Amino acid sequence: MAYWTDVGAATVNATVATATTPEERRPTFHADLATMHLAIYDAVSAIDGRYKPYLVTPVTVAAGASTEAAASAAAYSVLRALFPNRGAHYQAAYDSYLAGIPAGDAKTRGLALGAEVGAAIVANRANDGRAIVLQPYVPGTAPGKFRGMNPVSRFSPAIRPFIMTSASQFRPGPPPALDSAVYAADFNEVKELGGTVSTRRTAEQLDTARFHTEMPPIFLTRNFGRFARTTSDVADAARLMAAIYTGFADANNACFEAKYFYETWRPLSAIPLADTDNNPATVPDPGWTPVVPTPNHPEYPAAHSCTAGFLGELLRIYYGTENVTYTLNSNVTGTTRTYTNTGAFTEECTAARIHGGMHFRYSTAAGAELGKQVAHGRCSARLACVKNSLAEPRCGAGGGAHPTFN
Repeated sequence: MAYWTDVGAATVNATVATATTPEERRPTFHADLATMHLAIYDAVSAIDGRYKPYLVTPVTVAAGASTEAAASAAAYSVLRALFPNRGAHYQAAYDSYLAGIPAGDAKTRGLALGAEVGAAIVANRANDGRAIVLQPYVPGTAPGKFRGMNPVSRFSPAIRPFIMTSASQFRPGPPPALDSAVYAADFNEVKELGGTVSTRRTAEQLDTARFHTEMPPIFLTRNFGRFARTTSDVADAARLMAAIYTGFADANNACFEAKYFYETWRPLSAIPLADTDNNPATVPDPGWTPVVPTPNHPEYPAAHSCTAGFLGELLRIYYGTENVTYTLNSNVTGTTRTYTNTGAFTEECTAARIHGGMHFRYSTAAGAELGKQVAHGRCSARLACVKNSLAEPRCGAGGGAHPTFN
């Protein structure tokens, strides 16, 4: 499982000159890897027999089939269909892996089963919405409105969910009014802690902010690979990775649906323009800039909190305990951090986005809550909340009462 997690990540994150499919034109690592991991999950689960499928019950006879061959064929068929011009990142890997599986009926049957499932999953995800034609973006000019030009990920809300009923299913309520006490308090917090010049921010707080500035497609695919290595049981690993990526994709796209619904300004606009917000408790600072770069998309809710909130809550439900220890590393800071409970990563992301000058606290809170709702919403969306299904994490997927991921 770890092998194909790494190959899939390398494929999705590759840069190539030719793009002929919607996925190549608008690669979306979480949705594309969710598609791959769902194919692996349905293929190996058909052979393993413990878990219910997400979508596909293959016609190919599963009894006696090789799970390794099935997983490989499923992953390969998805990657080849989505990224036909990135074969340099998966073809040799596929050939090499298959060469290590003994020839025979088990291998032959596993390859047939995996290819069948992969094709069905690809067909199900065809025309997923990312090819939507977008009109040129017109930034706002009113107080509170996002000022960015050509913001990113505008197509994300159009991507068809994996487990939710719609991208707006868990849309949070509106942010605090600009003239409210809550807005003023959170405005002044990020103004004091998140600027290029700050007398209150500590070196540790800045390091935390920088830790979380690595580009998500690289940071997350690398670190999610750690979860694929938590068990040698192929079916359990496939189940965990499918659960992570499908929910993560939906949490991210739900977050961007809310962002582009509300289109609120970032601190980098709000603080210099505070004389327009009609709030006597906010004072403008025309020279204020965030200490780390701000992503070019609307502020509310905070995307890092949406996805961290989902991941933490999924792990808590999945293992039935908050005592889950795992590590993540950042290439920006060159450091590794250890989290000893399922809520720690979300708390750290909240602090990082404030101390980095990117977000208001209310936005991180709304994002974390959205992510948690997506994790719980698995039971009310496409996947039934029944024993031994992908949607019922409490059945357990390996690990003890206090699993540790390194």
